[in-house]
Amino acid sequence: MLRQEESDEYSSMLRQEVPPPPSKRYIRRWRKAVTAISFTRFLVGLTKKVVEKNAELLRSLSFVSIDIEGSGDEHVPILDINPQGLAKMVKEKSLQSLTDEYGGVKQVATLLQSDLKNGIPGDDIDLGLRTKVFGANKYRKKPAKSFLSFVLEAFKDTIIIILLVCAVLSLTFGIKQHGLKEGWFDGGSIIVAVVLVVVISAVSNYRQSKQFEELSHESNDIRVQVVRNGRHQPVSIFDLVVGDIVSLKIGDQVPADGLFVEGHSLKVDESSMTGESDHVEVNEKKNPFLFSGTKVTDGYGYMLVTSVGMKTAWGEMMCSIRRDLNEETPLQARLSKLTSSIGKIGLSVAVLVLLVLLIRYFTGHTKDENGKIEYNGSKTKFDDVMNSVVAIIAAAVTIVVVAIPEGLPLAVTLTLAYSMKRMMRDHAMVRKLSACETMGSATVICTDKTGTLTLNEMKVTEFWLGKESIDNSLSSEIAANVLQLLSEGVGLNTTGTVYKPNSTSVTEIYGSPTEKAILSWAVIDLGLNIDESKQSCEIIHVETFNSEKKRSGVLIRRSNERVLGTHWKGAAEMILDMCSFYYDTKGISKAMNDDDRAYIGMIIEGMADKSLRCIAFAHANVTDGNEQIHTKLEEAGLTWLGLVGLKDPCRPGVKEAVESCKKAGVRIKMITGDNMYTARAIAFECGILDSDDNSQNEAVVEGVQFRNYSPGDRMEKIDSIRVMARSSPFDKLLMVQSLKQKGHVVAVTGDGTNDAPALKEADIGLSMGIQGTEVAKESSDIVILDDNFTSVATVLRWGRCVYNNIQKFIQFQLTVNVAALVINFVAAVSSGEVPLTAVQLLWVNLIMDTLGALALATEQPTNDLMDKLPVGRTEPLITKVMWRNLIAQSLYQVAILLVLQFKGKSIFGVTEKVKDTLIFNTFVLCQIFNEFNARNLDKKNIFKGIHKNKLFLAIIVVTLVLQAVMVEFLQRFANTERLDWEQWGACIGIAALSWPIGWVVKCIPVDKQLRKQRASAS
Repeated sequence: MLRQEESDEYSSMLRQEVPPPPSKRYIRRWRKAVTAISFTRFLVGLTKKVVEKNAELLRSLSFVSIDIEGSGDEHVPILDINPQGLAKMVKEKSLQSLTDEYGGVKQVATLLQSDLKNGIPGDDIDLGLRTKVFGANKYRKKPAKSFLSFVLEAFKDTIIIILLVCAVLSLTFGIKQHGLKEGWFDGGSIIVAVVLVVVISAVSNYRQSKQFEELSHESNDIRVQVVRNGRHQPVSIFDLVVGDIVSLKIGDQVPADGLFVEGHSLKVDESSMTGESDHVEVNEKKNPFLFSGTKVTDGYGYMLVTSVGMKTAWGEMMCSIRRDLNEETPLQARLSKLTSSIGKIGLSVAVLVLLVLLIRYFTGHTKDENGKIEYNGSKTKFDDVMNSVVAIIAAAVTIVVVAIPEGLPLAVTLTLAYSMKRMMRDHAMVRKLSACETMGSATVICTDKTGTLTLNEMKVTEFWLGKESIDNSLSSEIAANVLQLLSEGVGLNTTGTVYKPNSTSVTEIYGSPTEKAILSWAVIDLGLNIDESKQSCEIIHVETFNSEKKRSGVLIRRSNERVLGTHWKGAAEMILDMCSFYYDTKGISKAMNDDDRAYIGMIIEGMADKSLRCIAFAHANVTDGNEQIHTKLEEAGLTWLGLVGLKDPCRPGVKEAVESCKKAGVRIKMITGDNMYTARAIAFECGILDSDDNSQNEAVVEGVQFRNYSPGDRMEKIDSIRVMARSSPFDKLLMVQSLKQKGHVVAVTGDGTNDAPALKEADIGLSMGIQGTEVAKESSDIVILDDNFTSVATVLRWGRCVYNNIQKFIQFQLTVNVAALVINFVAAVSSGEVPLTAVQLLWVNLIMDTLGALALATEQPTNDLMDKLPVGRTEPLITKVMWRNLIAQSLYQVAILLVLQFKGKSIFGVTEKVKDTLIFNTFVLCQIFNEFNARNLDKKNIFKGIHKNKLFLAIIVVTLVLQAVMVEFLQRFANTERLDWEQWGACIGIAALSWPIGWVVKCIPVDKQLRKQRASAS
């Protein structure tokens, strides 16, 4: 029994003490430890043998990279390489250092644990480690301006300083005369009011600065095409790491420092780094070095990233540069002149008021609250005299504060910042502030076709071999030798790539929409093996596609053959001109006579009439005599291989957007590289051409025809041209220059590197965010993020909205300026006192400048804006319509306030102080009601769409509440008296009369010419 108990006890103990099975993590660690020990023992044994034999040690690199990998799925890269040395080697373009110290590009890739074909693994652990060792692809920026700096800037204003000096003097004499408890109110109130104005202004400017900084960051966030784990993928330039394999093509910005891996005809513009304008050829043998910030001007290729961020020369340079966010736009410059002119008038009035008040005071014509004369010669105390003089100076200076419309530049900044933020939501990123305003004045938009008017989603819908149409699904109808040539022509003469990790996975195709469509057709529809062609052929020379030749070519050598092959791909009619032979469906080459050429030409026209883009393939064999290096491809006597038609449907909503622009008086011109028939078909589909234009041969021209016009003919015909086909970048530039010469405000869209001159020349350059190259984006003013023409029309609406909002604010502010100046001047001259005190005028200034600007500058664009004709270059900022509204409201306000000034006491039966409060309250309420009038300059319904602008309504409510607080609860601060309900009702009733007055005034016609233009446009 005892033994049994002991046995049970022992077995239970064993069950408790049996350890759990080791985890996979511990097993992997043990395996690594064993591997490390074994490897170390091997090295020790090897060393002993070398020492015993007294052999010479082999010289190796000055670093060792050991990768101990367990049999599990955990991979820990150990990168023991000097980042500074690698960065220095690239910066100095040291070919010797690359060869001797690092063993060449392939060895550098091995050290960086990157594969030249498949790139880095790209998992989070790998990316994190690379960022930790080599740094992130970001550069240090100069610190942004702090909020305090904006406050200090606001305090530097001369008028504010004078007011503060007056306030301090008033505070000093007030406390001396009446004691601290009673004497601080006058001076203290002015100080509080000034600080309030300054802080609110600083908050507004600080917020706008932050918004501009954010937009600047977004404009620098370039998408880069990289290869990670064998897969092509776009990443942010800020997420790039050392070891990445980056794809480069014409127009790209080199995103980091690195080494050339492979490619053809790659040239870069290093002028941003070296100042040299010559384009530098990059190749594997002589110059494999690529610098961050440089631009690819020709060819294509792949690079291995070796240093990023602050370790690049570009990063060092950019950290010392700060983008100027204080760019003064043309409208701001015009407003500065207007502000200066109004300021001079206000200063003159203030000086007159100051002189009148001082003369009246020192001649004994002013009385205090008790009816006693304020100045009585030597009997008046010095403190009393100083208090009165300081109060007079403060009143005069405050008139200047109200008179100078410093809110105008603020209104421009606010409306620009607001519109920029909203335009980002509408797929438009503003790079230059002035473009927001200028776009509102655009009279012509020159637009690309592909990707802007169309979806840029290409698909091969037709294929012609020789003179026969071939069903894409019946590749068996095509002869084997033709299929082989097509496989070479498609697979080798391309910048796209086909990726298929294994036989069961889905094929992934990368490249431009055109390349993707052709590769997809070849691989999926025809079943061609592109990789097989690449393995069996060697590429000797490449001529990359450019928009002038409209074709690309490649010279190849097939394995074990002395015959070289030339393949061309490009615009069908241009390839046709180069051909002398063609293949039939049986694969037999036949001579191409005139009838054959004409027949194929008719096939191209027929496809183009169906709005298909026609791409042709041709080839030729060249005997390799080895006498010369082949750098020029055959361009004559080629054999026609085939013709594909790519369908690119119009974008939804494009026709409506085009109609909207035409209705707004903006002409749309389509400039495309496609042939005339395709261009005409798309133009009809999009609404750029209509039945009337079809009868005019001048509506559609080719680039060469436009180019060859005499200057006189060009200027005569340019307005009637709607479509320019087969155009080159030079033709687009010539079109822009001619339109500007004729007085048009021109907006141009562009996506290619060669579009840069036209984008710069235009009044507004619009680059494409998806297909656009970095060169095009940098040359543009606005980036259309979705490449959609509808977004271009939206930018036009926003441009008009910016201009319209600023005009609304000008009308509103000038009304306040005129009314405040007149009432203060007349009252000062006639009665010797100013009804609106310094604090009250500062409060009016706050309502008018900051809150008013915020309320009116944030109005959203309406469809009514697109019913107006474009604003001309020379049209005055203050139109006749604005003068009509402004004068009417100012006259009403001045009349009412003067009646209250001279008859207010008897009308309401109140004291002098209550009368002044009534004037102040009525004046402020008039501005609040007039803000509604300012919402629409020429339409009678001022409440239309008001529910959409919640900020406007919120500002109106806040202003009303604060005004009530000023009058009812801050009597000492604002120098007011409490009003009863009847008095409040009277003030509101008087102010509300500005609505019916505004309605009646808008019935008065002032611009006959504008009405005639609208009638003719409709």
